[in-house]
Amino acid sequence: MVRCVRVASISFKGAGRKDSIEDTVNANISEMEKLLDKALLDNPDIICFPEIAPTIGLNIRESIIIAYKMGNNILERFREKAAKNNVYIVLPMIIIDDGYPYNASILIGRDGSIVGSYYKVHPTINEIESGIVPGDKYNVFDTDFGKIGFAICFDLNFKDVIEGLKTKNVELVFFSSMYPGGKQIISWALDYGVYIVSSIGGEGNSVIVDPLGRLLLESSRYSPIICKTINLDYEILHLDYNFSKLEKIKEKYRNLIEIEVSRPEAIFMMTSYLKEKTVKDIIREFGLETRKEYFARANRVRMNMLRKKGIYSKIK
Repeated sequence: MVRCVRVASISFKGAGRKDSIEDTVNANISEMEKLLDKALLDNPDIICFPEIAPTIGLNIRESIIIAYKMGNNILERFREKAAKNNVYIVLPMIIIDDGYPYNASILIGRDGSIVGSYYKVHPTINEIESGIVPGDKYNVFDTDFGKIGFAICFDLNFKDVIEGLKTKNVELVFFSSMYPGGKQIISWALDYGVYIVSSIGGEGNSVIVDPLGRLLLESSRYSPIICKTINLDYEILHLDYNFSKLEKIKEKYRNLIEIEVSRPEAIFMMTSYLKEKTVKDIIREFGLETRKEYFARANRVRMNMLRKKGIYSKIK
């Protein structure tokens, strides 16, 4: 069943340091709103900004001060923008929760409500020493198009973040950062079978990467805003035990079931453009096995053999 969503990413390096920290933040917000208005011309469903976008140009301690003084006002301006334009906004910023500062990605709903927040699980040493408290939850949020999650900058170096998101069936991850991530983003997308949209505040380009690790779109100095339509009714499967069934699927459903093979990895992505059937329906109809299910079965077969040989208890 088609679940198409238009995702947009904004690259933003800040408006430059001004006379005061308040002036710097106000200049950033003004530029962010201009970029947001440009992004809206592509009719996106969701727009993502870079890490701590409103306070780019300030140090962490200054960003924390602003969070105490201006945090709610910053949020309100973008909540109004979301509601006026019927769009989700991912707003990364320092927020204060129960008296403590967190490096967060805040999901603003189409109606301007706060859907939820993700707190950076792995702040840098400098962030923590400056006062940022690490998060401890891998939140995944239900939207009207699918399940989305977040990662922030240094998080990309730690697999517990993507693994935590994947246990909650995340389909699309927004990565807001001050560094571009490069092959690390591709690795996450390929290994865990998710779409990833990055939004970069420092040097480097933002990207949109699909679950086969393919680069779909990349920003540049000439195009700081990128937007792409993706279909979240997809699944990643292994060619083993599935390949012989693919021709029958195509014969029955033709172009309404898209099958894209990545041969070096021996996997494929199947996407449904059917109005009445999801990818999971097709998997059940033809007795297919997802990559996750296949690897789990392979492990069970292995463990059963070890038990039969009487050596299972020796393996740690």
